[in-house]
Amino acid sequence: MPPDRTGAGDPDRTLALLWRASEGIPRRRGPRPSRTVDDVVTAAVALADQQGLAAVTMRAVAERVGVAPMSLYTYVPGRSELLDLMVDAVYLAMDRPPWRSRSWRRRVTAVAEANRTLFEGHPWLAEVGTLSRPPLGPGQLAKYEHELGAFDGTGLRDVETDAALAFVLGFVEHHARTAEASRRARQESAIDDAQWWEANAPLLARVVDEAEYPRAVRIGSAAGAAQGSAHDPGHAWAFGLARVLDGLAALVDRRTRRG
Repeated sequence: MPPDRTGAGDPDRTLALLWRASEGIPRRRGPRPSRTVDDVVTAAVALADQQGLAAVTMRAVAERVGVAPMSLYTYVPGRSELLDLMVDAVYLAMDRPPWRSRSWRRRVTAVAEANRTLFEGHPWLAEVGTLSRPPLGPGQLAKYEHELGAFDGTGLRDVETDAALAFVLGFVEHHARTAEASRRARQESAIDDAQWWEANAPLLARVVDEAEYPRAVRIGSAAGAAQGSAHDPGHAWAFGLARVLDGLAALVDRRTRRG
């Protein structure tokens, strides 16, 4: 099976499909296609939402669309190209309300929250190996254009604005991958994190010497008591996003002072 990463397919064919460039080309003689590329992408996204990315095979998508497996290749050349189309489709479906707040922190927070919601609605995005080669379709470009607007008025240079946005999205992506890994661990083990720690606590108490690991025991115990687990996604999100914004604020303040 091809790797689950964007940009792994044929670039020319992928770009043409992303922008539906073939729709204006005169159709060859023969039976009119009974489905559209949009039908295929919609079916693939729904399948991934319900069963995860591994379930998205050409055969499974063809079954959902209602065509023979080999017929699906008349719409998309392969799974790699289909993955790019899926990612771009969910990007295109994101809300892009006008930026009304005068506070860049609120705008950037909204960008982070919107992307967190995106990952929560489509958990399979966290399974995509890399988004460093994004699908250069209308969804990706509309998303990029909108999110760059959150930094208007900050005084950041163009390259800094791009890097700042990547910094924010990188934090969101990392959080989403961690949250998805935690969810899958709970699902596969049939116990939650609190139950897992409760089961392992007696053994840890016997083998861990507090005198040898004083910081780990003290701080780990405090964090566990406060969060009810070694990792609390909600706390990690709030703490991490605040630090991301504080870091950007230092750069924005520097640019503002320089005028």
